[in-house]
Amino acid sequence: MERTSRPHERITMDVAVCHGKTCVRGLRYPVETVLEWLASGMTIDDILADYEDLEREDILAVLGYAARLAHIKRLQPLAA
Repeated sequence: MERTSRPHERITMDVAVCHGKTCVRGLRYPVETVLEWLASGMTIDDILADYEDLEREDILAVLGYAARLAHIKRLQPLAA
């Protein structure tokens, strides 16, 4: 039986990659960029076709990561 990695293992942060932004598996795909692709209307299949080194589990991990961030109970307003 093949073991798939856990979603939280697919989201990484390394100061040497994309200035320390959260990325997919240490690759140069920031989480925010993948979310922007999805928000623009790209499907998971569209993304996978355009970026062959990404896997379906990567995109699902990005969505899971974003969902966890949405659970923050309080946001501070930005100063004007």
